[in-house]
Amino acid sequence: MNHKHTHIAEDGIARCWWCKDHLDYRKYHDEEWGRPVSNDFQLFEKICLEGFQSGLSWLTILRKRENFREAFAGFDFRKIAGYDDKDVVKLLQNSGIIRHRGKIEATINNARCALELVEEFGSLAAYIWQWEPASSELQFGEAKYSHPIPSITKTSQLLSRDLKNRGWKFFGPTTAYAFMQAMGLVNDHVEGCEIRKIVKTIRSKFVPTN
Repeated sequence: MNHKHTHIAEDGIARCWWCKDHLDYRKYHDEEWGRPVSNDFQLFEKICLEGFQSGLSWLTILRKRENFREAFAGFDFRKIAGYDDKDVVKLLQNSGIIRHRGKIEATINNARCALELVEEFGSLAAYIWQWEPASSELQFGEAKYSHPIPSITKTSQLLSRDLKNRGWKFFGPTTAYAFMQAMGLVNDHVEGCEIRKIVKTIRSKFVPTN
């Protein structure tokens, strides 16, 4: 079934409109985007990479993701929290990542903040998944959007505000919602996208434990 918000590629699969132009996007869309994640390091990675994306395309970040993982210890926030000024200088010299001092320093700051969340909630996942919104509020096909996918929601505003109050940086409400979409807190694969049903089934069986 075709839909005005889907694109059917040469492989015959109907996907969300946004991933039609690049094979990297298609792979990310089919295998990752919207599938629920409970691993703390994966959640932290996405928070950080969403911050690095600010002002850039996600495709740019996606193609540098392995470089980021190598530079930031697999996004093990326990290790990143110990980074110092020498590490910042080293990272600024790394051409494989986005060399933005503010975003690099924010990643280190956020790693320390993540440790505080783990101490309070037991895991980063336990904190994040308490923000899973009701399906009637967010999911495409259930809420009535003027655009197929929103860029900001009430819940993303609240999540962003709470993390900001806890000292996190580079995580505004738009970034927060992109994170929620990617990590499966919502299923925003559009109606007619063949991956939507797959994600719906996975979400129905998902238990958000780390």
